[in-house]
Amino acid sequence: MSQVEQHVVHVQTGALAEVGAIIDGAAASRVYFVVDETAYIASGAAALLEPHFSNRSITRFSGFDLNPKLHDVDRGIEQFRKADPELIIALGGGTAIDLGKLIGTLACQQESAHDVIIGKAGIQCSGPPLIAVPTTAGTGSEATHFAVAYVDGTKYSVAHNALLPDYAIVDSMLTHSLPAGITAATGLDAFCQAIESIWAVGATEKSLEYATESARLSWKSLADATRNPTADARRDMCRASHLAGKAINISKTTASHALSYSITSEYGVPHGIAVAMTLSPMLAYNSQVSEFDCADSRGPEHVLNRIGLITELLGGESVAAACGKIENLISVLGCPNSLKLAGITSNTAIQRLVTQVDANRLSNNPRHMTSESLFALLSNNPAPGERGMSIP
Repeated sequence: MSQVEQHVVHVQTGALAEVGAIIDGAAASRVYFVVDETAYIASGAAALLEPHFSNRSITRFSGFDLNPKLHDVDRGIEQFRKADPELIIALGGGTAIDLGKLIGTLACQQESAHDVIIGKAGIQCSGPPLIAVPTTAGTGSEATHFAVAYVDGTKYSVAHNALLPDYAIVDSMLTHSLPAGITAATGLDAFCQAIESIWAVGATEKSLEYATESARLSWKSLADATRNPTADARRDMCRASHLAGKAINISKTTASHALSYSITSEYGVPHGIAVAMTLSPMLAYNSQVSEFDCADSRGPEHVLNRIGLITELLGGESVAAACGKIENLISVLGCPNSLKLAGITSNTAIQRLVTQVDANRLSNNPRHMTSESLFALLSNNPAPGERGMSIP
């Protein structure tokens, strides 16, 4: 069966029903199913999908680590090649979807997964069509052409058009069973993606359109989706997450995401929270851009216009007020909103974060950063009480 030529998106309540029609339309008799089994059952997806699997050969891949690891990718590739599937379904959070992308694509390459992931070899061809079904509202992986993988503790991002799922099924019903902690962490990831996309060097008018709408939706609905979830809040966060994914698929992320990976790997802080902890300081830092340190070829005035848009979206009268609102939101969600509150306080710990940062993502930040400026920013990252912030 040939690779479909179009990215088909279904974003609405009840969208999961489209999966059966897609399988039938593709006449796929062999399906490779990358699945977070806990999410599959808890979300209600199993009850809807299992009837479509009864007359097909379904090869299930599960039991993988949180955050894609090379050993899981290799294990999946071996299983995939034996099954020779005609269609892939990836259901779960960002880990399941990224693994679906990587396994399906890298299994079709002559070079090893290791060499492709670390950038030693390239992707030469596409795998079978992929249906991505997120059960969280946060990563936006179903809308992007890249995937994350860890090799020996080091995080790599693999980017290629072949990794963009052929179908994205975004059904807010699948998120209704999510506990508050996961809702908060994944929702913060979507929110940070949108904000970073707005100021990113790689931003375009199209990505700005996606990011602005995503930021509005998550700013309006994330607290409700976490603390007092309603169907409307869940739906808004799913849409916000998908739009944020579409935004960063164009613009990519920036400094806060670059910092987050070490915070997660070193201290076990969930990814979305790890990103959010440095978003406010980074907003303040970028607001001080000048002609001498502007990384965006469109100039400091352009960057300051984008900072002004962010401030307006957050309802702040100034950058300082917007920073306070970000910190308040994170706190209201029950998450640490500074490195200090996460227990990252020593100069040695902060210097380690600086040395592990992804330089490519720093280059997408609108204001140039050096190791010295980044260390200064992080080491002076105060807890809310030190800024006089009140928590509503």
